[in-house]
Amino acid sequence: MKTLVRIIVPIVLIGVIIWLVKDKFTPKITTETKHQILVERIESMGKLELVKYRFSDVIEHKDVSNYLPDASVLLIVKADAVGCIDLSKLKPEDVTISGDSATIVLPKAELCYVKIDHKDSKVYDTKMAFFREATLVDEAFKSAEAEITKQVQKSDILTQTQSNAIHVFQPLLEGLGFKKVNLTFK
Repeated sequence: MKTLVRIIVPIVLIGVIIWLVKDKFTPKITTETKHQILVERIESMGKLELVKYRFSDVIEHKDVSNYLPDASVLLIVKADAVGCIDLSKLKPEDVTISGDSATIVLPKAELCYVKIDHKDSKVYDTKMAFFREATLVDEAFKSAEAEITKQVQKSDILTQTQSNAIHVFQPLLEGLGFKKVNLTFK
């Protein structure tokens, strides 16, 4: 029994000492973040967003090398494209009121923005990327944004924007008492 106590007591003491030393000398890591946000610019906006298209792009982006294995990344990218009309371009001479009729020449529809939705986009696979993964993913997102922008410009988003503008302004003007409403675009 004495030999058992002689073995257990030093083991317990060594364990307690190791625990105390480890707890004492283990660095405690805390995170501090400080922000200093400044308003850089304030702009008047007159853009009326009238349609939003949601795009998905499945993209495989590769870095082909002569000496290293090909590195690739597979992404599914979600993006939004918004069509709008800039009402700040509307001038007094663009609006003609005559009795119960109103004629408005609206500014032409434009593409407000194309924006990647990083929350809904996903990286599905990387191969042989190792230390190049972040660069590959960044390049793939940039390529996807450029391709989606090109596809948006080929789409009917501007036509749909003009159609939606008519559907918004026609009832609004009729609700204001105009019986004849004529909406055209520059």
